[in-house]
Amino acid sequence: MTDSPIRINKYLADQKIASRREADTLISDKKVLVNGKVAVLGQHINSGDKVEVVGATKKYLYLAYYKGRGIITHSPSEGEVDIITRLKKDYSITGVAPLGRLDKDSEGLILLTNDGRITGPVLDPEANHEKEYEVTVDKPVTGMFVKLMALGVDIEGYRTKPATVVASPRNQKKFTLVITEGKKHQIRRMCAALGYQVQTLKRLRVMNIELGDLKPNQYRKIAGAELKELMTTLGLQNKL
Repeated sequence: MTDSPIRINKYLADQKIASRREADTLISDKKVLVNGKVAVLGQHINSGDKVEVVGATKKYLYLAYYKGRGIITHSPSEGEVDIITRLKKDYSITGVAPLGRLDKDSEGLILLTNDGRITGPVLDPEANHEKEYEVTVDKPVTGMFVKLMALGVDIEGYRTKPATVVASPRNQKKFTLVITEGKKHQIRRMCAALGYQVQTLKRLRVMNIELGDLKPNQYRKIAGAELKELMTTLGLQNKL
């Protein structure tokens, strides 16, 4: 802790104990003590203060979910169906939120959790976390297309970061792409800039978490060594 006073919710977030919002809930529930006294919302603490979280702690849940085409990640319009609605209806799972997005016409892996501590680290644009996709386009992929995609593509004044691109040996219109950023509709825009239109787009992997054998609207829990590797990469290895 620095010598300057900081808000207790920021301290708890910095210590990877809870997100700021979760910290405020813990404080409201009188589960946080500062020097043995119940903390209050907005309280500032100083270097040397003893901060404790007492009572039952939240049980964290981490899910790998296959979002099918036509399903909305966040904020569905009237008549649309989102991931949260499907999970609640089909599996009675509530309280989790998607990390990041996949557009309506894309499919594949989405991570969901009720652990607000990992949202920032997973989505941090400077962290260079890998995301792998399988892409089918409207015409055969050429060697020049692969080279240009890998070097980075200018999309409306922004040059994408270098990527890993591998053409499929079985389908001339298909390739896999590994990127470390996530601009809106980035892959579709990259392909369009090179004269190609995306026909199908499936996310296969986020960091070390793979889609595997999941089918649309199926999920599995992320646990054990897989979860440990994820948390270690995010700098949260001691917070499981």
